[in-house]
Amino acid sequence: MAASKSRLGRGLGGLIAAASKADATAHHASTSNPVAAPVAAPGFQEIAVDLIEPSPYQARREIPAEQLRELADSIRAEGLLQPVVVRRHGEKFQLIAGERRWRAFHLLKLKTIPARVVEASNASSAAIGLIENLQREGLNPIEEAYGYASLVRDFDLTQESAAERVGKGRATVANALRLLTLESEIQGFIAKNLLSVGHAKVLLGVEEPAQRALLARRVIEEGWSVRATEKLVQAKKAGSSAPASSTGRATPPVEAAAVANIEKKLTSHLGARVSLKHSPKKGRLIIEYHGNDDLHRILEKLGVET
Repeated sequence: MAASKSRLGRGLGGLIAAASKADATAHHASTSNPVAAPVAAPGFQEIAVDLIEPSPYQARREIPAEQLRELADSIRAEGLLQPVVVRRHGEKFQLIAGERRWRAFHLLKLKTIPARVVEASNASSAAIGLIENLQREGLNPIEEAYGYASLVRDFDLTQESAAERVGKGRATVANALRLLTLESEIQGFIAKNLLSVGHAKVLLGVEEPAQRALLARRVIEEGWSVRATEKLVQAKKAGSSAPASSTGRATPPVEAAAVANIEKKLTSHLGARVSLKHSPKKGRLIIEYHGNDDLHRILEKLGVET
């Protein structure tokens, strides 16, 4: 955890510590609250599980059932090692950090859960929740990006201010937010770890959404590395290096890559240089040979009798 705090600046400890005075006040006031009886440690209470609501700023989109069961088994065996963090919300409490722990208590059908009650604004609540997930490395890249987007959008923060709140560099936040400009299908691939963030950065270089989606599917189907994907996209960036179609327009990069792949395979199979001039309606396949013997060899490879 020490490494995580260093990586994330102030981290949870710094943000929650700022609320310690208000926290102590909340603890003192809670002695008359029958649903939140205080425990020995100052600032901590046993709160009814049903009185806690999830945070509307939770960045995590999914909690795998198996992961939740494992946590519940651990809590059953060892107890809760770290209380959840909540804030008062009307007659109830709202989670700031610890949704998995809270859900595990639901799963175990436990009635109360140890919690630390703090005073926190909406922005601070969202930042603390996001930091906890980042420190636990519990977010996929898309969830992390949506967490940053929430700080920027919902609380009118600049990217720099949002980055400062979570102890990240502005470039890190900016690059994460770029992922949200990709199509939902590609975001899904990234969230499921079918595509890496490195692949995503390369795909962002393809302007046409349909071509970008097609390329993403091929990367997954054919297991392309980031470097291989980057080479395929270079056809578009190079402009004139992409084969021209019969209409005179540059061939889309994904189509150009497919043509180049076919040429490579045919050249290897025939042992002769092959050029493929392709368009959606027609094309030409050119096979080079050197002398009659070479021609006969190629024809035999093609199964053509002479």
